[in-house]
Amino acid sequence: MDYSGFYKKSPAERLAILREACALSDGEVATLLSGGLGIDEADLMRENVVGLYTLPLSVATNFLINGKEYLIPMVGEEPSVVAAASNAAKRAREFGGFTASSTDPVMIGEIHIVGPDPEAVEIVDAHRTELIAIIDEAIPSMKKRGGGVREVWPRMYTSGLGRNLIIYFSVDVRDAMGANTINKAAESIAPHIVDLVGGRINMRILSNLSIKRLSKAKAYFSVDASFTKDILDAQAFAENDIFRAVTHNKGIMNGISALALATGNDTRAVEAGAHGYSAYGSAYRPLTKYYVENGKLAGEIELPLALGTIGSGTNHRAARLAIDKILRVKSSQELCSVAAALGLAQNFAALRALTQEGINKGHMRLHSKTLALQAGATPEEASAVYEYFKGKEDKISSSAVKEFLEQMRNQKREGRS
Repeated sequence: MDYSGFYKKSPAERLAILREACALSDGEVATLLSGGLGIDEADLMRENVVGLYTLPLSVATNFLINGKEYLIPMVGEEPSVVAAASNAAKRAREFGGFTASSTDPVMIGEIHIVGPDPEAVEIVDAHRTELIAIIDEAIPSMKKRGGGVREVWPRMYTSGLGRNLIIYFSVDVRDAMGANTINKAAESIAPHIVDLVGGRINMRILSNLSIKRLSKAKAYFSVDASFTKDILDAQAFAENDIFRAVTHNKGIMNGISALALATGNDTRAVEAGAHGYSAYGSAYRPLTKYYVENGKLAGEIELPLALGTIGSGTNHRAARLAIDKILRVKSSQELCSVAAALGLAQNFAALRALTQEGINKGHMRLHSKTLALQAGATPEEASAVYEYFKGKEDKISSSAVKEFLEQMRNQKREGRS
């Protein structure tokens, strides 16, 4: 389906296009319009509920990933993010789109034992097969679905408080995010470890640094030598300055976190894992890299992504629509591959804006509508504000928007008198 000019259409027109493209029923359209959550359901999800907090659900267009067309649902409040991702995807599409992949969905759990036997590492190594079997028995459904325990390994360290043992274990959690599975497994095996090595159980928890659940994406974006040089310099800036690297990676998460939220996944876990992976080694670094290949600007991204398509928040009605009807992904690995491509697109778009015209121009023009709404404007007045500030992006501020609104309203009043 042709999505050219999608951004110019009204929400009702966009929804009509989406309805046809995704074969949405009347009830599913109603779910998208309502947000898919009532107050009674919210009260079951979280404690002390007093109301609902709504954010816009958008779709990014133009994405071609591994030869498949995608509409990518994104939830968030920040303007320019969806438009930027869609534009970057359009540029990548000229060179064949994105190639992306994800490893098996393997998550890591940790058990912390205080005061174990001095030979605890050797003891755990000797009982590795037994411990793997015990964990698998605690999570039989994972084993049946082709997942289950992959490894168990120990590490000892000494702090000012004494000797400590960490038992790491990894589990293929299939299409789940995996937190509940890992935590259940950790709690099941911990007593057996204490029986083997002594000491006291202190903590049993998953790790959000899922280095065994990596996703990658690659795309080509340009053949313009001067533009390519600007992007390569921007990449080098991030590689040599931690202040820039953090913001560089934040831009990546503008896309990935918006997709995680739209699909009912844990945005905090995803972001913690990404930033942890950036620092996994000698120094904090950017998650992307850019280089020239066969005369074209190539971009790549690699990061850990623990996104599920079943369980927990993915059962939210709007999230299920995002997964099953809009994205149409069949597995956690496919969802993670899409997220990696989105993150790369978001980063390229940010670098392009920063190096070519500055980030503020396009962002502030879109932000003008938000400022107008905050000042009490109607949707029609907000649109007028947006049109008025074309070419005047450096003049946009809360006070300037309020002043224009007052002038516009005065003119209307005078016209009626």
